[in-house]
Amino acid sequence: MKKSIGIFPKQFGFFPYIFLVYVLFPINYLLAETGTKQIIGFGLVLLFLITYRQLYFTTGKTAFTYWLTVQMSIIFIFSCFYDLNHIFLGFFPANFIGYYREKVKFKRAFISLIAVLLAPFVYHFVMGNIHFTKDILYFVPFLVIMFISPFGIRSMNRRMELEQKLAKANQHIEELVKREERVRIARDLHDTLGHTLSLLTLKSQLVQRLVAVDTDRARKEAREMEVTSRTALKQVRELVSDMRTTTIAEEVLQVQQILRAAEITFEYNGSSDFSLIPPVTQNIVSMCIREAATNVVKHSKATHCSISISQSTEKMDIIIHDDGMGVEKNKLFGNGLRGMEERLTLIDGGLELNNQHGAMLKITVPIIKKAEPRGAIV
Repeated sequence: MKKSIGIFPKQFGFFPYIFLVYVLFPINYLLAETGTKQIIGFGLVLLFLITYRQLYFTTGKTAFTYWLTVQMSIIFIFSCFYDLNHIFLGFFPANFIGYYREKVKFKRAFISLIAVLLAPFVYHFVMGNIHFTKDILYFVPFLVIMFISPFGIRSMNRRMELEQKLAKANQHIEELVKREERVRIARDLHDTLGHTLSLLTLKSQLVQRLVAVDTDRARKEAREMEVTSRTALKQVRELVSDMRTTTIAEEVLQVQQILRAAEITFEYNGSSDFSLIPPVTQNIVSMCIREAATNVVKHSKATHCSISISQSTEKMDIIIHDDGMGVEKNKLFGNGLRGMEERLTLIDGGLELNNQHGAMLKITVPIIKKAEPRGAIV
């Protein structure tokens, strides 16, 4: 499919066509001329129209200066050797000079415009064709507008450019937000629904073993599976509504259930009062504890797991220790541990994973002191 070429770029709309009305003035003056001078004049008008079109297509390019120079030269020739009223064509280059982004180029073009517009007055004054008070003062208001126009156009173009950059920046931010939201949803699914499904898998395996030897306990485990599945459904609904928050105390109880289902003994050491810990911090720490417990069940081959939580005025330490096979040195973090690390970064926390008669994960989170109330403000 061939690309169509218009008279002027589409982004400028109908504006370029309006300015073409002013080209009728030199044509009107040329009708009074005769012979070679008239032919050259019409040739210059045609060249002026070409420069006018090319300036729109070469904006921001090297050829822009070339076409602008040709246009101002035509105005100079018309104003000096045809009629001084051709000076009104100066509105054309005054508009285009404002398209210069570089300050140096803008200044040079503006000085050139001043020279091109004032030189014809000097020429005609020396030749005795005009009088200062009678003729020159008539052009002063128009000259002032021409000299101000480049600054107005430049300011307008810079504002439009900034708006375009802002629009692109906002679009980029929206894309980053969407990407981050997808990562968050994936992480939350991994940390909530994934762990619950792991618990259901463990319980289903346990039920299969118990059906033949202990039907009563098998029924009990099946009922617990039903409760767990309903909990999973609730977790999904809470995740979608983005209103789910879990306390550390609640998570410790859930971890105990997961480990018990995997036939891993559990021991907890620490306080049960986490009221001084902000909800956001508790939610992030809870997800980290859950992730650590799931890793113990899946990868450690441990028979015992303990969680210790200690609080001070400045920080909180959480230690998850198991008696399993430990962690290989220089082993890269999996998706779970990497997600824990990313979450803890949000609250300036950190983690360490070491071998100590099994694997020991230490999570450290700073505690932000709440300001004491000074009384109600009336």
